[in-house]
Amino acid sequence: MRKRLLVGLVLLFLCACTVGPDYTKPQVVSPAAWTVSYDAAADLTDSAWWQQFNDPVFDQLISLALANNLDLKAAVARVDQFLGQWRTTRSEYFPQIGASGNVSRQDDTDNGLSPPNGPYNDYRGTLSASWEVDLWGRVRRANEAAQAELLASEAGRRSVLLTLVSNVASNYLILRGFDRQLEIARETEKAYARSLHIFRLRHKYGTVSQVEVSQVESEYESARQAIPEIESLIAQQEHLISLLLGQNPGSIPRGKGIDELTIPVIPAGLPAELLEQRPDIIRAEQLLIAANARIGVARALYFPRISLTGALGTASIHSDQLFEGDSRTWQIGSDVLAPIFTFGAIEGRVMSSEAAQREALYRYRQSIITGFREVEDALVATSKGRESQAAKQRRVAALTTYSQLAGHQYDAGTTSYLQVLDANRSLFSGQLDYVRTQTEVLTSLIDVYRAMGGGWLNIVDQKTVGETAAPDQVGGG
Repeated sequence: MRKRLLVGLVLLFLCACTVGPDYTKPQVVSPAAWTVSYDAAADLTDSAWWQQFNDPVFDQLISLALANNLDLKAAVARVDQFLGQWRTTRSEYFPQIGASGNVSRQDDTDNGLSPPNGPYNDYRGTLSASWEVDLWGRVRRANEAAQAELLASEAGRRSVLLTLVSNVASNYLILRGFDRQLEIARETEKAYARSLHIFRLRHKYGTVSQVEVSQVESEYESARQAIPEIESLIAQQEHLISLLLGQNPGSIPRGKGIDELTIPVIPAGLPAELLEQRPDIIRAEQLLIAANARIGVARALYFPRISLTGALGTASIHSDQLFEGDSRTWQIGSDVLAPIFTFGAIEGRVMSSEAAQREALYRYRQSIITGFREVEDALVATSKGRESQAAKQRRVAALTTYSQLAGHQYDAGTTSYLQVLDANRSLFSGQLDYVRTQTEVLTSLIDVYRAMGGGWLNIVDQKTVGETAAPDQVGGG
């Protein structure tokens, strides 16, 4: 009795053994300069930030993209692929049960050990089962890797989600910036058209020279030239947004003008802990977990694989006796497969899995460093962009005054029209430059939300079409 108990305890110990390294989260050194409290920053990045612009059309475009974008649908399909692979791997925890049936007619040889009785029928039905005893944790490590790969694919889907929302937002703001530039170009073209009409009348009655008329005409054509160029940019931008919306190229509805949008407030610094929400970092860590588990799968090949098999069925040469008691057959056994000489095959797989784990570790660390850089770049672009925008706004105000004074001086005869043309040319260029900087500042705000990831992904997840496996629904068998 004690001997049996000892054997049972040994087998129980062996079943609990899992070869390969257990995963340990790598330590990451975070920048010490980010001083904003976690709670304050989390509240900011966990909100539906695009709604802060207070533009219903903006919100509608985001919803359309979430419902129809083809890249997002493809990402959802990829998650389903890995979900299927994980379910296939998890099935190894349990016995594999199958059934077979066979009907044949045969005639044995006359030269056999027992003389034949002539042709006869053979009826068979069998229920079979097989199960691998996971002594060394191969199945457990394989399931650990498959689950991590599933979670990595889900993080990849959320990366597509993050990029999609950010791209729709950025490109819509760029479109509204082009719209504002087109308004400026058309207003300037109309102003030059009025001036050209007046100068042609003055030249007709001999009060101005042809030189002055040509100067005004040159500036007029310069303003007209800018209009089709901006219109081309607008059309291309609309086509890009249409692609993001999952539809054919076409016009895009407009909401508030770029000057009417409410500007979201972003603090000067953000806590590094928020980076843990970035889908690309989550994906990189899950791939590291999978690669770490694959080492255990490879090392388990050094040890024997034991499988238990069994079969229960019936066999008879008469169909009406197939299910009688005397027709029953059964079989039970076990298979042991152990490597002896593999000439480096297992060593090669272990070496490859260990190298893959190191590669995944370096990529995980690289993703974190990249995240730090992107956040810093976005914050710097936002703060410095606002300073530049303020300076360019003051410049436009000064150029507006310059243009007005130059016009008054020309009407008073105290300056030439070249002074007026220079003032108007500088004002037109300054206005366009200001709008470009204004657009860049707005898109840099979006880059902050993109770089931080954030809980807002959970909000947009509720708007997407299709269901995928949530992380808390994925567990071991």
